[in-house]
Formats: sequence, structure tokens, C-alpha cells
Amino acid sequence: MKHQSDLRTLAGLFGETAGRRLLLGACLSAGTVLAGMALLGLSGWFITATALAGLAGAAAVAFDVFTPSAGIRLLALGRTAGRYGERVVTHDGTLAVLAALRERLFRGWATPQAARDLLHRPARLLFRLTSDIDAMESVYLRVVVPLLGALAATLLASAVLAALDWHWALGLMAWLLACGAGIAWAVARRAGPAALRRGLLLERLRTQLIDLVAGQADLVMTGRLSAQADRVRRAEARLAEADDSLNRLETLAGGAYKMAGHLTVGAVLLLVGVLAERGTLSAPGAALLLLMALSALEPWSALRRGALEAARTRLAARRLVPRLREAAPESSAQPVSVPAGPRGDAGADVNPRPDHTSTPALCLEDVSARHPGREHLALQGVTLCIGRGERVAVIGPSGAGKSSLLAVAAGELPVQAGQVKACRSTWLTQRTQLFQDSVRDNLRLAAPGASDTQLWAALEASGLAHDIRPLPAGLDTVLGEGGVGLSGGQSRRLALARLLLHPADVWLLDEPTEGLDHATAADVLARLRRRANGRTVLIATHLRREAELADRLIVMTEGQMTADLRRGTPDFDAALDALRHHG
Repeated sequence: MKHQSDLRTLAGLFGETAGRRLLLGACLSAGTVLAGMALLGLSGWFITATALAGLAGAAAVAFDVFTPSAGIRLLALGRTAGRYGERVVTHDGTLAVLAALRERLFRGWATPQAARDLLHRPARLLFRLTSDIDAMESVYLRVVVPLLGALAATLLASAVLAALDWHWALGLMAWLLACGAGIAWAVARRAGPAALRRGLLLERLRTQLIDLVAGQADLVMTGRLSAQADRVRRAEARLAEADDSLNRLETLAGGAYKMAGHLTVGAVLLLVGVLAERGTLSAPGAALLLLMALSALEPWSALRRGALEAARTRLAARRLVPRLREAAPESSAQPVSVPAGPRGDAGADVNPRPDHTSTPALCLEDVSARHPGREHLALQGVTLCIGRGERVAVIGPSGAGKSSLLAVAAGELPVQAGQVKACRSTWLTQRTQLFQDSVRDNLRLAAPGASDTQLWAALEASGLAHDIRPLPAGLDTVLGEGGVGLSGGQSRRLALARLLLHPADVWLLDEPTEGLDHATAADVLARLRRRANGRTVLIATHLRREAELADRLIVMTEGQMTADLRRGTPDFDAALDALRHHG
């Protein structure tokens, strides 16, 4: 029942995205099958009738060759045009559906903690986004479309025979349905274990290949490179065995359909003999009926590929549909603007608050939060209100809850209790997320519509422009995976430029200069101070140089807020002096 529910959900998603195109494509496919059968039958009838008319001289003069020949040409053109239109429409509709499913799935991952899941299981989630989504095309292209064509062919062959004897027509229909659907069902049943095994082995092979490529340096250092390569070879061999099993089944299925077709033709040939002996069927009619019967089972054989992949498609649907069903999470305890993008170096506003200077930029009311898989609360009963334009530093020992507080403010960590209200924010995390793409596109993650002038201005403000301008490709310079090609300081400046590009009201900075040398850190902080005018800044830090940006210190201890200190007070100065001076 669950499989049926999953398939119904997929059918609804297909219909929502490209329902009309998919219906048109299925109709074109069925029409093409009917045109092909009619062309074969009419051609046989015409050739036979013409030959017989030629044997009788007087009949040849009266025989009409124009109408049947015109019908043959029309059917030939219709079949060609129909096949072309069917391929264009069905594939266009299918590709549109798959693209929409990928977007919907990716948006479903853009939820709190999604980035951490992506980092923990990149190969598996990549498999969901690619192979599992691609498997969905079998539902339409290899099941629905061939099935409609096969049913149309069965109806046409039965209708032609019904003109002579409806009892035999019902028998032919039952035989075609039993053979066509029965063979497909048997193939799907026999292929199930091999198809599932192939899908799981393919996922495992991808995982091992990603581990081999991404961890090549570590494998060499530990002497495990050969062992990992052997694992990949073994997985590939097992995958080849599963492929061979499926190929053998496909060959057997093709042979079964051929045998059923020959039996059908033999039975119809006997029927033709009986009807001809009775004088109820002419020779041209017999040729028409035989050729129609000959082509009636051919559309059913197109189902064998879908039958082979049925188990794989069900597995993909079972893994994808729950994610696709999920709406964007809305916690009643957390009506906050959530930054989009990979862990939010520069996020996108989802639910911006109106710009009223009387309202706070960020307000947490008795908030408690827990990281997934952890028993202890990361935050316990935190109440904090930050006004617009305030600069606040969150300090405390490692594990005190500083980063967790920023994650809650960014909407990345869902709350267990309490409420969070925030203006739109952008989060500069400890780890700079850069992609194997151009400098321009890495910057445009924060502002997709930014012009080159705006991009250069952001680079100037971050102090990176003098490094990028001398490069031959400039903004089109392609970075390696993770920003390879830039130093640690340059990567941090690129993240800072992305931060400056984003039109956020609140900056969430998680140890922005950690790991930078003193000169680079001082320059980055000076640029942040100059560009932060009018913005609310919440910075998590254990360094004095970063905390000096703030006019207010929030002290965290074991997930609880233990002090709220204002600049100009002795406690503020004491807390500032207690922080480390260098990274």
C-alpha cells in the first residue's frame, strides 16, 4: 500500500509540473502505434488486393488504387510526424518534471541542519539528487507511455477482428493482455532483487569513488590507497554481475514476447483459414488481419525495460517521496528569517521583518535548543534582545554555546522551546564555503543580481581587489574545490566580500578572524568596523581583537547566559581584558 501511495504522490507531482505535456506525449505515442499498425495492415491489404485485381483483367480496370495509396502515404507521414512529436513532447515534459523534482528536493534540504547532513553524507545525498531522480523517468517514459500504446494496439487488433467475429475478438484481446502484461509482470518480479542490488551497488561504488578521490592524500599517507582501489574494483565487479543478470532477463523477456507473437500469428492464421473456408473473409482481408495480429504484441515488448527497472524505481520513490512531501518546516516557536545557501556565508531573506526602528533586530525569549543526536541542551533558557545598530559580542569558553546562539539566530538550529524573532540576517561561519566556480559566481551567491561594478566594490571593501585584478581572467578566474587557488586570508576576504554584498540587517559573525595572522586579522576587522555602520552585529568570539568591535558583551557558560555587560563599566573592561589577545 505504501508503494502505491508513493506512486500516487509522484503522479500528482508529475501532473502539477507538466501534466498537459505528458498527456499530449502519451496520446501522440498511442497515435503513432496505431498509425504504424494501420499502415502495415493497409499495405498488406493493398498489395494483396492489387495482385488479385491484376490476375483478373476486367477487375483491374475498375480497381481503385488511389484511395488506398493515399491512405498509406497519409499513415506513413502521420507515423513519422507522430514519432517525432512524441519524442520531443515526452522528453521535454519528463525533463521538466525531473528538473522541478531536483529543485524541490534541493529546497527541502535547505532546512536547519541540512548543510551538516550534506557534509556528513555527500555521496548518498548526491545519489538522491541524480540517480534517484533519474530513476523517476521510468514511471512515465518506460511504463505509462508504452502501456498506453500497447493498450491502444490491443484495442485496434481486437476491433478489426470484431468486425468478423466478436467472440474471437474477445479471445484475442484476453490473449494479448495476458501475454503482454503477464510477461512484464514476471520480468518485474524476477528482476526485482537484481535491480535493487544494482541500485545499492551503484550507490556504494559512488561513495567509494568519492572517498578515493577526495581522500587520496590521506590514503597515500596512511598506506591505504591500494586497499581503497581494491574495494572500488570489487564493487565494480559486483555491479557488473548485477548488470549481466538484468541483461539476461531482458534477453529472455524479448524472446518470450517473440514466442508469444508467433503463437498469436499461428492462431490467427488458423482462424483466417476457417473464415476463408466459410467464405466470410477475402484474401486481402486475411492479409490485413494477419499483419495486424503480427504487430499487436510488439508495443507490449517496450514494457520490458520499465519492468526491469520497476524495483529500482520503487526504491527511489520510497527514498524520495517522503522528502518531496515535506513542506518547508515552520516551527511555531521560531518565526525567524532563515538564510539560504550552504551554511549561510551569505544567506537570502525568507521572511524579512518590516524596518521599524522601534523593534529589536533580534530577540530570543527563553530559548532552549539541542543539536541533533546530542542529549544535552546547547542552549538553556536564553533570553536576549538586541536593538537595531547594536554591536554585541558573545564570549565564553569553548562549548559554552556561542556558535549555537548564532545558529539559532540564523535559523540553522531549530529551537526546542521559546521564541526567536529576527530581521533578515547573513551568517559568516568559521569555515569559509567556496565552490569550484568563478570568483564572480562565488560572490553572486550573496546577491545573484549584482553587477560587476558592485562585485568589484565589494572586493575593494574587503581588500581582495588588488589580488584579483592582476589575474588574466579577473572575476572569471575559476577557483578549485573549496577555494583552492586562494590563501586562507584571501578566502576569508572573499567571504567578507560576500557578506558585504548581502543586503542583510543583521550580521552574524562566528570568529571571523580565527586562523589569520595578526596583520590580516587587524585589516579584516577594520574593514568590518567601517562597513558595519547602521547594521546590527552579533559576533561569537574568544579573542579580544574581535570583541573590541562590540559595545556589549554577552557571557555564555554551559549553554546559559550568565552576564550582560555594557561598555564603560568595570565588568565590561575586566571581561575584555580576560580574553586572548591573539589567535
